Amino acid sequence: MTLPQDSARNRLIVGLDVDGRAEAEAIVAELGEAVAFYKIGYQLAFAGGLPLVEELARAGKEVFLDLKLLDIANTVEKGIESIARLGATMTTLHAYPQAMRAAAKAAEGTGLTLLGVTVLTSLDAADLKAAGYASSVEDLVAMRARQAREAGLGGIVASAAEASAVRGIVGPDMAVVTPGIRPAGSAAGDQKRVMTPGDALAAGASHLVVARPIVAAPDRRAAAQAILAEMTAVL
Repeated sequence: MTLPQDSARNRLIVGLDVDGRAEAEAIVAELGEAVAFYKIGYQLAFAGGLPLVEELARAGKEVFLDLKLLDIANTVEKGIESIARLGATMTTLHAYPQAMRAAAKAAEGTGLTLLGVTVLTSLDAADLKAAGYASSVEDLVAMRARQAREAGLGGIVASAAEASAVRGIVGPDMAVVTPGIRPAGSAAGDQKRVMTPGDALAAGASHLVVARPIVAAPDRRAAAQAILAEMTAVL
């Protein structure tokens, strides 16, 4: 994947973390041309939102389908083939080597960018220990970033706190997509490793995923434009 160089608008991904397609469509209409890239995750996908991937693509928007696949190789391969047919720009899978190799094979020639999920931004060292991992957050992120690069993925999902280290591992051309972005003064919610938009870009992120600070704002368009202004100042 070639990283976008033209504007903040191509790097801001608004998370449509809502309960239904009608609400998502209203948000897209309100944001209008201010936003070009949207994320559809479990919440919307399982509430009738999958057809919205094709709808947004036809409207000239880009879509990040965030389903974090992980299964046996054949199942992952077939899932990626289906996602590519929907017209998604990006999709996620957990950065396990077998799954990543299967996904890369399925995505070849489709234009779909595969993102390996390293460590969820809602997890910290205590959470990893409770899940049975002996590695630190930083070591596990680094290992999975290397494995994603070796498997031929187009990018990585990582906390902005690890963006600089990940960029050093994957080089200049892979995407580094960072959730857990919070403008200064906003609540962290259930995220444990967060950063402001400007700081995340400066750390090496290529794309920023922002949901609640925009979707839950009284004036969503104004909230998006404020974040875009901060990103533009850094770019």
